Amino acid sequence: MLLALGGAAGWSAARSIQQTFYTQQLGDLGYFVTTARQSLLAGSTAVFDAEAARFQEVYGTQVAVFDLSGGVWAASDIASSRPLSETQGEQVVQALSGRRAEVPTPAQPWVVADLSLVEPVFDDGDVIGAVMISATGEAARVAIARQVTIFAVIAVVSIALGIGLVFQLARWVLSPVRRLDEAMVAIEHGAMDARVDVDTGPPELRRATQVFNGMADEIERVVARQQEFAANASHELRNPLNALLLRVEYLATGLGPEWDGDVEETRQEGRRMTEILETLLALTRSGRGDSTFSAVDLTALAARRAGAWREVAAQRGITLNAYGGDAVLSVTDRMIVESALDALIDNAVKFSPDGGVVDLRAARDGVECSITVRDHGPGLTPDQAVQAADRFWRGADGDDVPGSGLGLAIATDLMRSIGGDLLVSPADGGGLQVALRLRDGRAE
Repeated sequence: MLLALGGAAGWSAARSIQQTFYTQQLGDLGYFVTTARQSLLAGSTAVFDAEAARFQEVYGTQVAVFDLSGGVWAASDIASSRPLSETQGEQVVQALSGRRAEVPTPAQPWVVADLSLVEPVFDDGDVIGAVMISATGEAARVAIARQVTIFAVIAVVSIALGIGLVFQLARWVLSPVRRLDEAMVAIEHGAMDARVDVDTGPPELRRATQVFNGMADEIERVVARQQEFAANASHELRNPLNALLLRVEYLATGLGPEWDGDVEETRQEGRRMTEILETLLALTRSGRGDSTFSAVDLTALAARRAGAWREVAAQRGITLNAYGGDAVLSVTDRMIVESALDALIDNAVKFSPDGGVVDLRAARDGVECSITVRDHGPGLTPDQAVQAADRFWRGADGDDVPGSGLGLAIATDLMRSIGGDLLVSPADGGGLQVALRLRDGRAE
């Protein structure tokens, strides 16, 4: 807007200076036409020569009088008079024929060229001569340049002040937004006590800041309660678990060698439960869990977890098959993969019919490793398979099966925490196939 207004003001000022210059030349020309008529009628150039010489001295404008033959009869400076140009010659001929001078109308107001105007001298309606005035437009050009410069400086200074004011206003308006963003980033990184000052900014944003602080307080209270619950639960479970492991060791002393395998499996499950509880306690203390990555043989891991679930599956006559083969090595967190795989096996056993079969298989495909659990239960449609990993989702055929609908959702979260994912899809021939997929960075 300032540029547009400044440009319009500069254009108007330049046009005014241009018109003033032309009007002034026409006025001077009219004055010398009167003087020239008197001199021509008197047959003397004395009066005209004196006024024309003084005029040229003061304004730098040349004045000349032509007789009916087209020759110079008198001039402000005869000695310095140069031959007429072709245009000037045409103007003199037209004036001697009785045509008055016409002021040029340039398209650009800032263009002021040197000007030559010729006016006929009449006496009782007859042309007795012509007067030519030749003026330079340098003064008008300087005046236009000065005006344009002034308007440009004013516009630039005004724009600079406006930009400074806008930035200050924007900083004042957006400062609460920046602080809100910084607080949200801090909360995302675990600083649950991050809050935003509500003393600055527009009233609308102050209200938003107050709402955010209230929301952050509530989130902090909820997270604190969750951490307290997890800490209390893990602590209360650890003591009975230790007592149970001691009883296992005590009972193992009275059992025969044929029980050594079962006792060792019980010890391993106990140690695994202890690791889970220790991880849960560390998570509640630090606010985040640190995954321990190591080389894991997924084939052996699948076989081990199948063995741990066989007794549970056997109660309903379900067979767990863990297909062996070459070792499938992946750098991952063993405990997280085992926990996710347990959720898949539990889901497959629950939804398999009595006497059914559940197959476990580990495989590698390029840089991707996977453990697939396939059952022969009722299965899901493709649309249902997309929703199967949502929290609390249960199929229509699973209402009579105990469960909360969290198993696959928890397994999905566990896999995402180590950069993997979970894929649910209908199996060929019926049933459901769920795969834990891990991207192995060693193979890249």
